[in-house]
Amino acid sequence: MPMRDSELKTKQTDQGGARRLVMVSNRLPLSLEHVEGEGWRTNPAAGGLVAALDPVMRRRGGVWVGWPGVADESTETLRDVLDSQHNGDVDYRLEPVSLTSHEISGFYEGFSNEVIWPLFHNRFTSCNFDPHYWQSYQDVNHRFALRVAEVAQAGDFIWVHDYHLVNVADQLRELGITNRSSFFQHIPFPTADIFCNLPWWREIVYALLSYDFIGLQTVTDRINFLDVLTTLFDEVKTTAGDNGVDIEIGDQGLARHQQQLRIGTLPISIDYDHISEVAGSKETGEYMAEFRASWRDQTTVVLGVDRLDYTKGLPEKFEAFRELLRRHPELRGRIVLQQHVIPSRQRVPQYAEQKQEIERLVGEINGEFTEPGWVPIHYMFGRMSPPELMAHYQVADIALITPLKDGMNLVAKEFCAAQIEQRSVLILSEFAGTAAEFGENALLINPHDVVTTAESIYEAYSMPEEERRRRMQAMRQIVKNHTAFDWVDQFLEAAGADS
Repeated sequence: MPMRDSELKTKQTDQGGARRLVMVSNRLPLSLEHVEGEGWRTNPAAGGLVAALDPVMRRRGGVWVGWPGVADESTETLRDVLDSQHNGDVDYRLEPVSLTSHEISGFYEGFSNEVIWPLFHNRFTSCNFDPHYWQSYQDVNHRFALRVAEVAQAGDFIWVHDYHLVNVADQLRELGITNRSSFFQHIPFPTADIFCNLPWWREIVYALLSYDFIGLQTVTDRINFLDVLTTLFDEVKTTAGDNGVDIEIGDQGLARHQQQLRIGTLPISIDYDHISEVAGSKETGEYMAEFRASWRDQTTVVLGVDRLDYTKGLPEKFEAFRELLRRHPELRGRIVLQQHVIPSRQRVPQYAEQKQEIERLVGEINGEFTEPGWVPIHYMFGRMSPPELMAHYQVADIALITPLKDGMNLVAKEFCAAQIEQRSVLILSEFAGTAAEFGENALLINPHDVVTTAESIYEAYSMPEEERRRRMQAMRQIVKNHTAFDWVDQFLEAAGADS
């Protein structure tokens, strides 16, 4: 029989009294799907976050609260499905948050993806500041807080993830829940002059001040957040500590919000060992042989792997590749750009428009340069299996990653971890959080500068093998020395999860 929460509350972990975790994220680590004639089906979520957090939850025990990806179902139905298909087999429970289609439209598709996402990626002119979105965001955050309040016990450590759920700790305080709580933002934090375009920016700041600890990806994000605080408050005192920056706000009228909190810079990472294992698998090797056979000898493969998003700099990437072929006609027939675009948020109008724009550009550039036996851009829209992706990483001679703004960009880290032969070059936007870690081991570019990006592709094409290996070895070591598991441990320590 699956354990109910009351049973788990008495369960002791094997870590000498470590606090039980209550993980809170917009989505659970698996999604539910009701299939006609078959009943309920569970689909595991992909991504480094789940891979890192699942073993931590198994080790410590606890509860993971989130939406299971299906609308208009009761909490009781969702819980029964999770009890039968997940909760009986592991040492932590998945607790569902039930959302209606209307709530998903306003909270997720609306406020999260038409307001917060573009604003925090420096695209505030693309924001739709619909007040109904803000109300829906508050309502859904309250719904999440109610579920956390139902399952949390005294002493639990609450860890909330990302921009969808900023208000959860504030709502928990209103409900009388005083557990230590922390927040990690996976996307960038904007400068004060951009952030303050949000009509509800003060409310968001106050909500963030309900957390005891806030984790951000980069030093730049931390600086931006501190600038926002000094915009709102007259007196903000900062003290550098071992695990972050301690902040004290002189405003005595903060009520239930924190006057003292800590901010840490904690770049997220990947499961290096797992990526390396998949990259070296037999199935990946078979894909590699197939892909290499499809290219002519002496063809240099430039690889792009990006989620469909206007923040990823796809039009700029294609324009840079066009500029390369114009400036270096000797490369025609000898180099290709293989671009994979992963479907994402296709119900949001801006994403559909982005897809049309990049497909128009691909057709235009291929029309300009295609020769018998050679097409410059190979464009694919769809998902890939992990072995297929790892094979593409290894067959590529150059990876071209050009986000206009990115919290981290784990594709860059995956690419390096998969480089068993250590022979490829990474060209990386300086606006990706990963650039702060890789530094000059990658060829750093400003994706808005298509001429310099084109010349960087040419530099990578011409780079001696010894230099390629030196750069890649350094980046692989960086990723190996700081994995997703290290990130989790460092976050929990910085946040005082067991203090």
